[in-house]
Amino acid sequence: MFRDSLSTYQRAVKEAKGQYLSNLINSNSHRPGILFSTINSVINPVSVGMNDVSERTCSAFKQYFLDKVLSVRQAITQVPAAVIPSQAAQCVLENFETVTLMDLKRAVHELKATICPLDAVPARIMKEAIDIVGPCLVSFINSCLSLGTVPTALKHAIVRPLLKKHNLDPSILSNFCPISHLPFLSKLMEKLVVSQLQSHLQLHAIADKFQSGFRSRHSTESTLLRVHNDILGALDSKSSVVLVLLDLTAAFDTVDHAVLISRLQHIVGLQGMVLRWFSSYLTNRTFSVMFNDFSSSPAPLSSGVPQGSNLGPILFSLYMLPLGQLISNYNVRFHLYADDLQIYLPVVLSNSSALDPLHNCIRNIRQWVSQNFLHLNEGKTEYILFTPDSPNSSPSLGPLTPQFAPAVRNLGVIFDSGMIFGKQISAVVKASFYQLRLLSKVKPFLSRADLEKAVHAFISSRLDYCNALYTGLNQSLLNRLQLVQNAAGRLLSNTSKRSHISPVLRSLHWLPVRFRVEFKILMFVFKAINGLAPVYLAEL
Repeated sequence: MFRDSLSTYQRAVKEAKGQYLSNLINSNSHRPGILFSTINSVINPVSVGMNDVSERTCSAFKQYFLDKVLSVRQAITQVPAAVIPSQAAQCVLENFETVTLMDLKRAVHELKATICPLDAVPARIMKEAIDIVGPCLVSFINSCLSLGTVPTALKHAIVRPLLKKHNLDPSILSNFCPISHLPFLSKLMEKLVVSQLQSHLQLHAIADKFQSGFRSRHSTESTLLRVHNDILGALDSKSSVVLVLLDLTAAFDTVDHAVLISRLQHIVGLQGMVLRWFSSYLTNRTFSVMFNDFSSSPAPLSSGVPQGSNLGPILFSLYMLPLGQLISNYNVRFHLYADDLQIYLPVVLSNSSALDPLHNCIRNIRQWVSQNFLHLNEGKTEYILFTPDSPNSSPSLGPLTPQFAPAVRNLGVIFDSGMIFGKQISAVVKASFYQLRLLSKVKPFLSRADLEKAVHAFISSRLDYCNALYTGLNQSLLNRLQLVQNAAGRLLSNTSKRSHISPVLRSLHWLPVRFRVEFKILMFVFKAINGLAPVYLAEL
């Protein structure tokens, strides 16, 4: 009797866990990022370890986040403000276009139904009832846009502290990063505004060509593909290349509102009710910290653009617009991905003055970020030297006196000084096999279809991330990635290690790693030819 009851109980637990994981996977099947994080939270749960959470804890987090921004701004060396250029009249945007019900429904469909404590009606229900509430929402949003105002209730955010890594000490506040949650209606209005703002930027070619963050058809892979191509081109011509990765501390949080408004007016060309709406959007913003069921009192946000919003990233990109022109004046190549800045310069090491443009450029970047209330973290600035041949000694960078790193992590990809990507391949292989071991633990609870989705989220995504850079790599390196794919295929198909892998991959319709690399680079070529890729790739 006991054994039968125990068996029934264990079977019920297994079925319940399997159903929970299946629902989790299916509800996020079209959102790889969310799928990855949710499955990972189940496979490798993070224990925050703070059992004594209270309102005092939330207040401590609130004060820490405020003090962090304040300390960064206080560390900025004050220099004379830059002169703001005048803007041509043909780039003016004075009034928003009227939002239609079709525009609203399209925006609602594209928004994720995330949970925010500020929503009186959950986002999921709002999406399902859009045919009923849509006309009222259209009227409300058009009123806000025509009057140039954002209601105060839509300018408050709930911030939840998130432990940066699962193995960090949860008793140390600096080990947490703030994650903002905004009301669904606020994100809906922002998305409709973003659509009209992007149309204005594209019509007048205002966006920086080499800013790839949060732009359609742009990605970290397209960014690195251009940088990688430029470096290899210089090496082929027997020049060396110095690459500098610059780190901005809490850049989104230190954006000065007055400078941003002025930039929107004089560079982007926003005027009238449009400029008034953006001024209303940026001013008098507040936030509260929420942890478990406790919350802090509201606190004002006197600087920064809201992360987690639809407008925040594009506003930050516009804030950074003058920096691209400044760097171009020194004939130094650069690329921006949101707040990640990299500059690089082909040089002839025998020329003692070859690095002068780089010296001058970095000096003026320091000045520019100070003028714009940003802070350059010198301690995290990295330098790497690429040479066509192994140098006997590293050249001097004069007053910069950096230590050239043998390898640097650039937007998630490890660049080594020989551009052979050996360390990158090793990192991918190590992480992938670790995830495969975790997946094997939940395999008994998953159906074949759900397990395949999990494998794609954890393994295929790693193998495919920026794999266009692997074009032309030594076959021995690609073979190491192939071992990962083989192991994933065996896990999914219950195939033994002794069985031949080709029939397994064929039955799964998986291209081998080498062909996935070739497919990716050919896809970029196709997009570049047909105007579907960033301009900086199409012009190569």
